[in-house]
Amino acid sequence: MNPGSLEEAKKIFNKIKIAAGKLKKVETVICPPFVYLPSLRATGAQNIFYEEKGAYTGEISVKMLKDLGVKYVIIGHSERREMGETDEIINKKIKAGLEAGLKVVFCVGEKKRDGENEYLNFVKNQINKGLKNIPKKFFKNLIIAYEPVWAISSQKRARADNPESALKMAVFIKRTLLSPIPILYGGSVNPENAGGFLFKSGMNGLLVGGQSLIPENFIKILKIANR
Repeated sequence: MNPGSLEEAKKIFNKIKIAAGKLKKVETVICPPFVYLPSLRATGAQNIFYEEKGAYTGEISVKMLKDLGVKYVIIGHSERREMGETDEIINKKIKAGLEAGLKVVFCVGEKKRDGENEYLNFVKNQINKGLKNIPKKFFKNLIIAYEPVWAISSQKRARADNPESALKMAVFIKRTLLSPIPILYGGSVNPENAGGFLFKSGMNGLLVGGQSLIPENFIKILKIANR
């Protein structure tokens, strides 16, 4: 739910757009709050609802977003889950998004890291429940974003995961899916650690949170990705 005004959103977006337009080896998707989508003409949204229309006050349908030119949508972000979004709801949203032809960024990640590898089963269950009864033919538009909740910058005492640990998770997710689906890392990403996650973790990209509100830092991350 940032930034707080359309004027500020435009300043941030335009700086990033100019820099991203010069980078030929990286794809940049901005997902602003819904109210800024028409003005920014951004191609990503932070959420959707699974019904096409009806008496669902406050919800936004896939059809509405596509009408604005949206091509990507984030589903299952840990902050949405914390507000009560269940695996079943997430499954319905993923299905609606994929069936409509949107590229879905499906977020998974554990709340805590244990020493018994139970966190791996936790993430596996999130993936299996989120993709339940969704035909594999739709997986071509699926992207997995692994964001361990304990690493997200908005959490107290948050710290980024390390590339070696993220590599283990990347391999585990690919084995769980049995499909060559792109995987992003999210969780306290910044210019200092972005290179490690891109070069050493087996991830295909990054899901950037707070640093995307600081154009200079976000552009640094984009340039690292471009290399």
